[in-house]
Amino acid sequence: MREEARNLRKTPPKVCMSYKSTKSLYEMIEIETAFHYDFSMEKGTLIILSGPSGVGKGTVRKILENLEGMSFYFSVSMTTRAPRPGEVPGKDYIYVSKEEFDRYIEKGNFLEWAEFVGNRYGTPRDIAESYLNKGVDVLLEIETKGAKQVIAKCPDALSIFLVPPSMDALEARIRGRSTEDEETIRRRLDRARSELELASQYKRVVVNDDAERAAKEIRDIILSSHH
Repeated sequence: MREEARNLRKTPPKVCMSYKSTKSLYEMIEIETAFHYDFSMEKGTLIILSGPSGVGKGTVRKILENLEGMSFYFSVSMTTRAPRPGEVPGKDYIYVSKEEFDRYIEKGNFLEWAEFVGNRYGTPRDIAESYLNKGVDVLLEIETKGAKQVIAKCPDALSIFLVPPSMDALEARIRGRSTEDEETIRRRLDRARSELELASQYKRVVVNDDAERAAKEIRDIILSSHH
């Protein structure tokens, strides 16, 4: 069953394809997923990848996606903000109105959500469950606040906490971006120190001393969870 599920990613469901319709992306997802449930199939694993700000979650996740043996749906967040130039609906974000986002909240249809700079971001629960019910693993790459919400709702999820080899290494990484002023860097580091204290709430902790090595360790953790 697990091998059959992996083949789904090689031939993605229509929900992952681009669209040319006046329907909202969510309406298309409802149509495409509503009739594809197979409860005889082993369910997929919900994987949470989190860690302190600046630890390199995105870099590690991108490497992980291309490693041999990896097959999962990377959860696309829903947002109320407008698309930026070059962003692709359904790939970068699912763009919805504030009213539609509110309806999701009212229905309890977010695994997690938060507001940032006047815009809302959330992980749609129904989309993730549609993949899990097909036997496809679902990976969430989210900040610690969102991860806390998901862990509370889904205690069986495979939660992985990515940590830096040291605070000095994390500071060097953040400063190396050369995109933020000193005050912003200081706030990031203070936040990271407090977030590191959350490591004990996760099932596995991985040190990001080298992104490729860390990605391979996470791959081994995911594959071992299937047995």
